[in-house]
Parts: sequence; structure tokens; C-alpha cells
Amino acid sequence: MNQKPSNAFIAASWVALIAGMVAFITGLWNAEMALNEKGYYFTVLMYGLFSAVSLQKTVRDQLEGIAVTNIYYGLSWFSTILAILLLIVGLWNANMTLSEKGFYGMSFTLSLFAAIAVQKNTRDNKRDEVAV
Repeated sequence: MNQKPSNAFIAASWVALIAGMVAFITGLWNAEMALNEKGYYFTVLMYGLFSAVSLQKTVRDQLEGIAVTNIYYGLSWFSTILAILLLIVGLWNANMTLSEKGFYGMSFTLSLFAAIAVQKNTRDNKRDEVAV
């Protein structure tokens, strides 16, 4: 039986997710860029979060023997990779300083990693509730 995640890990995952998202969005809010550029980066963040959670779920489903269609599994991987590539291409072509580009890259990465951890914790806790 898998061990339930600790409260400290659950809290750290949520803090990391919120910190990454708030940092990214605050950076966009204060950025001197056109509204359509801000919309692009915000959409990439939301798409990335959704695709990372979806990927975590499909990988975990397969590991636990839960049926996952190949098309959904493939789309989950494709979407996660695409979200990362869209951010890279956007930042590569952006008229920003390297420190700004690094800031967006790191807050995006933190948010995706934390979203995966939060999804894992949620699933682990839900599994334990069902098993009881």
C-alpha cells in the first residue's frame, strides 16, 4: 500500500502552485506589453497547468491498471510538451530582458511542477478515503 502524503508536502505543493501562479500573473499584470501578449502568456500558463495535471492523471492511471486510451495518453503528452514549447517560443521572440524571460520561465516551471504534485496528493488522499 502506498503511503499517504504528509501534510507538510501537501502544504508545500499548494504554496508552490499558488506562488508560481501569482508570480507569473503579477509579472504579466505589471509588464509593459500589449494586452494580446499578456493574453498569450496567460493562456499558455492555463493550458500548461491543465495539460500537466491531465498528463499526471493518465500516467498514474496506466501505472494503476486503469484503462486509458492511447489517443488521450498521447494528447496529454503532446499538450504538455506543446505548452512548454509555446512558452519557449514566446519568450525567445519577446522583447524582454533575459531576467524577465527567466522569471516567466521559472514561475511557469514551478507552477507546472506544483500542479502535478497537487494532483498527486489529491489522488493519493482520495484513494485512501475510498479504501477506508
